Amino acid sequence: MNVEKSKQLFEEAKKYIPGGVNSPVRAFKSVGSEPLFITKGDGSHFRDVDGNEFIEYIGSWGPHLFGHNPPFIRQALLNAIENGTSFGTPTELEVRMAELITQLVPSVEKVRMVNSGTEATMSAIRLARGYTKREKFIKFEGCYHGHADYFLIKAGSGALTLGVPTSPGVTKGNAADTLLADYNDIESVKKLISSNKNEIAAVIIEPVAGNMGVVPSKKEFLTGLREICTSEKIVLIFDEVMSGFRVSASGAQGLYGIQPDLTTFGKIIGGGLPVGAFGGKAEIMDMLAPNGPVYQAGTLSGNPLAMAAGYAALKHIKDHPEIYDKLEEKAFYLEKGMKDNIKALNKNYAMNRVGSMMCMFFTEETVEDFKSAVKSDTALYGKYFREMLAQGIYLAPAQFEAMFVSTAHSKEDLDKTIKAHHLALSAVI
Repeated sequence: MNVEKSKQLFEEAKKYIPGGVNSPVRAFKSVGSEPLFITKGDGSHFRDVDGNEFIEYIGSWGPHLFGHNPPFIRQALLNAIENGTSFGTPTELEVRMAELITQLVPSVEKVRMVNSGTEATMSAIRLARGYTKREKFIKFEGCYHGHADYFLIKAGSGALTLGVPTSPGVTKGNAADTLLADYNDIESVKKLISSNKNEIAAVIIEPVAGNMGVVPSKKEFLTGLREICTSEKIVLIFDEVMSGFRVSASGAQGLYGIQPDLTTFGKIIGGGLPVGAFGGKAEIMDMLAPNGPVYQAGTLSGNPLAMAAGYAALKHIKDHPEIYDKLEEKAFYLEKGMKDNIKALNKNYAMNRVGSMMCMFFTEETVEDFKSAVKSDTALYGKYFREMLAQGIYLAPAQFEAMFVSTAHSKEDLDKTIKAHHLALSAVI
C-alpha cells in the first residue's frame, strides 16, 4: 500500500501542529504507525490522499450513523449556507432542534446547544454545582467526558491510550473536587457518598462507555445510581455524547429505561459538524443565565450550519425508527462473524457490543470496567490494526475506542471485514 503523500503531509504537519495532529489518537502512536490523511468519504468508505480506499468503522468517531456524506444532510447544509453561516442571533432552526430533542429523549424538558461534547459536560457539571450549591462530583475510572481539567482524572480514550490519564496542567484543587469511583461497582459509589456527605453535586457517567473500548453499564448498577442520587439529592448526569441517538432513538437511557436528571449530547446531533448540547429537567435547566445565576455562553452555539445538519439527522431518525433494527442486524452479523473467527483460532478474546457500537479486546477476561479493559494487549492490537489496514479495513487506531457500524455498511462490506479479520488474527497470534 503506497502512503507516500500521507507521510509527506505528516512530516509537514509536525512542523506546524503539535504532534502533527489536532487530536492525539489520530497520531497512530499506539498502533506503531503514522496517520493517513483522508480526502473523501462516501457511505461506508473513505479514501486517502494516495488513493487508497478503505471500509471504515470510526465514522468520524461516532457521528456518521448514516455513513459519510448522506444526501439528505448534504442538501440541508447546502440550503442553510445559501442564507449565511452564522448570525450570532436566535434562529427558528434552534427552536425546532430543541423541540425535536425533547420529543426523542423524554428526560429532556429543556436543552441548550453548545459547540462540543467537552463544552456540554463542563457546563452540565457547573449547572449541577449551581443547582445543588455543592462542589464535588463523582466520575468513573475509564470514562472520558472531554478535556476539561477536572475530568482528566483516570480518563479514558486518548488519555488512556497515551498513558497519561492525569494530565500535567490539572491543578490539585481541581483534582480534589473530582471523586473517582469504579465503573459497574455501586459499593464504591456508596463509600464516596458516605465519606463526603452533602458535598456531592453530581454523578456523571457514560451509561455505555465508549472510551475504554465499549463497556456497557449493568442495569442494576444504573438503577442503584438513580436510587442513590434521588435519595441524596445528587444530580445524575448521563454523558450520551457518544451513545445518544447511536444505540437507540432515545440513547442508552432509552435502552435501560432509566432517566437521568441531565444528559449531555454531541456527535450525531451535529450530523457530522462540531456540536454539543446538554439538557434535562426544566427546574435545573432554568438555573442557567439569563433565567438564573449559572453563567454559560458560546458565540457560535446553535449556529445555522450545525443546526441544519443536526436537525436533518434527528428528523431522519424520528421519521425512520426502523433504522435501529437494521443497525442491530448489521452489527450482530459482524459481531458473530468476528466471534466465529476468534473461536476458530482457539482464542476467547472479549467482545462487547451495544447496538451499533462494538469492540474486540485482546484479553480473554470479561471486560466490564477500567481494570479489566487495561489488561488488553495493546501491542498485539497495534499489529492487528496494521494487518486490517493493509487489507483495506480502517479501524480506530487505539484499543480503547469503539467500532461504529452505520446504515451505509453493506453485507458485502461486512463479509469483507469478517474475512480480513480472520486473516489479520491468523497473522498476529
